[in-house]
Amino acid sequence: MEIFLGETRIAAMKARAKALRAAWSADGEAISHSEALEAVALQEGHRDWNTAVAVTKDRRVLKQGARVEGRYLSQPFTGRVHRVEAAGRRDIRLVLAFDRPVNVSKFTSFDVLRQRVTATLGTMGQSHAATSDGVPHMVLTDVRPAP
Repeated sequence: MEIFLGETRIAAMKARAKALRAAWSADGEAISHSEALEAVALQEGHRDWNTAVAVTKDRRVLKQGARVEGRYLSQPFTGRVHRVEAAGRRDIRLVLAFDRPVNVSKFTSFDVLRQRVTATLGTMGQSHAATSDGVPHMVLTDVRPAP
């Protein structure tokens, strides 16, 4: 199973294109929706809209074996996706195997090490569950395809 993170980012770019089109129309300069999408892609640093969508999806494909980086309970990690599955309409459930165990204890007097964890993430790569200070339990910062 493959799941794409970042669909919300693409939706945000589409919304920006819609707003841009409306703003230009209000100024008396009508442009098509596709022209607005192309303008947003250029603002994002891409050659065209198709490239912007492809790059956004390709960098964030989650499937078994993909390499990931991020933070788990505020601790940095690298690892690989052991399992991925849909969890409801828009969320995903991941089982990650960390390259090195992550110490999740806030106390210096003892360690609580985790090597494999399960997390439910939204489409932007963050868990809905958060610590008492509002920090998501897990945040993915980089996803690379499986070798």
